[in-house]
Amino acid sequence: MTLGGTWYLALAAVLFSIGAVGLLVRRSVLVMFMCIELMLNAVNLTFVTFSRMLGDINGQSLVFFVLVVAAAEVVVGLGIIVSIFRRRPDATADDLNILKG
Repeated sequence: MTLGGTWYLALAAVLFSIGAVGLLVRRSVLVMFMCIELMLNAVNLTFVTFSRMLGDINGQSLVFFVLVVAAAEVVVGLGIIVSIFRRRPDATADDLNILKG
């Protein structure tokens, strides 16, 4: 049994929607960060699905670059988030103005 590309696109849309709602609703910086990662993975799923449906490898190569950028984002983002939580354990997204110099 194989699933068509429509199912994968629907799954990507659901994952992206969950990530977008989580990003807009939640105030915890760590949860917001995970929601962004969920949205990036939904976009990757869309790229792979279209690449498979169209028989073109460009979508899959673009996913590779997105994964590299996401890994760099995780390193920098988690470093900033951990730094903020060490100083203020109850920090929320509204408290990010402390990053101003």
